[in-house]
Amino acid sequence: MTEITGGCACGKVRFEITADPVGGGICHCRACQYAAGGPPTHVLLVPRAGFKVTKGKPKVYTTRGDSGADIGRAFCTECGTPLYSIPGPMTPFYPVKVGALDDPSTFTPNLHLYMDEAQPWHLTHEGLPQFPKMPPMAPPAG
Repeated sequence: MTEITGGCACGKVRFEITADPVGGGICHCRACQYAAGGPPTHVLLVPRAGFKVTKGKPKVYTTRGDSGADIGRAFCTECGTPLYSIPGPMTPFYPVKVGALDDPSTFTPNLHLYMDEAQPWHLTHEGLPQFPKMPPMAPPAG
């Protein structure tokens, strides 16, 4: 696997991905709309063990998710770039914001989620699975 790098617009926060992504999604939930300024959020799903912040310390805004678990949204305190989310402990990956990748052109979405909260003007990809909320997930291995 090729290492994937990224960070914020001002360079204060940097991260690296050293594990193969498990997929990519487009989240239409209302919280992602707030974070993105209106549109859905495009995320690369990265195994927790394969993601680390290599420079700086992002701010994390925490809210309660549908599962009842706390969900963190990491962003740069200097420029405000959304970086990644920190889902509940049962989720085996981090959703990393595609716009924060150094090369977002390699992203390929696999599904749309939280379609129940999508705005009528949100675009979707024909043929991709769509879920009203979160898709079913298997419990983490181990």
